[in-house]
Amino acid sequence: MAKVSAYIIGYNEERNIGDAVKSVLWADEVVFVDSFSTDRSAEIAESLGARVVQVPFEGFGKLRTAAINSTKYEWVFSLDTDERCTEAARDEIRELIEKPDAKDVYYTPRRNVFMGRWIRHCGFYPDFRQPQLFRRDKMTFDEGMVHEGFTIHGSIGYMKNYIWQFPYRDLSQLIGKMERYSSLGAIKLSDRGRNASMARAFFSGLAAFIRIYFLKLGFLDGWPGFVISFANFEGTFYRYAKGVELKSDWSGTETASYEG
Repeated sequence: MAKVSAYIIGYNEERNIGDAVKSVLWADEVVFVDSFSTDRSAEIAESLGARVVQVPFEGFGKLRTAAINSTKYEWVFSLDTDERCTEAARDEIRELIEKPDAKDVYYTPRRNVFMGRWIRHCGFYPDFRQPQLFRRDKMTFDEGMVHEGFTIHGSIGYMKNYIWQFPYRDLSQLIGKMERYSSLGAIKLSDRGRNASMARAFFSGLAAFIRIYFLKLGFLDGWPGFVISFANFEGTFYRYAKGVELKSDWSGTETASYEG
């Protein structure tokens, strides 16, 4: 019988980690890869039966590689702390890994919930982020700080049954994630030698809003669709603006003048 390891990565996720772990307790092992949380995340995960592995955060790419290396079974199912595996997805996974003609990696559809409703547009469904079920030697990640790239070494399939994702607990968390990811994105731009300017920040942000709100029909999701689209504008704008900041001196210590 084929066995599967489930891994979850997170930091200071005591409000989410319990439900995430519970949703994958059907797996043959559950590994929580923590980045030295200062709250009760590790304690909660361990109390539910997960094995806790501490890994310093040096970007999501390295973190996922460490997570895969911490698993011990042929099949790996990855879950984020804001995701919940459904019973239907669980049953499909069990069926897939037993098939003699099983693919090497599978994308898993996600249903995102925000502002109390399932977001059907905005590119949020089926929201195939990256393969979440795969043979542990058939997928590798690069060392990207955020929006990490990956390489598939085999055949690709798509699961039919979805998992739930709750990407933002509230508006404060949405803003906090935008702040964190834009900072990591600015570092990624710098590492790749990408040019950043304030004009590019604005027009890239505007393009992100148009893509989500109009081209991906975010307007059909009402105010949640608008908020998601606007957050994409902000996140993109500040990613490039912070890229400008990284290569500029905005201290103003030599050029600033003060008027009484």
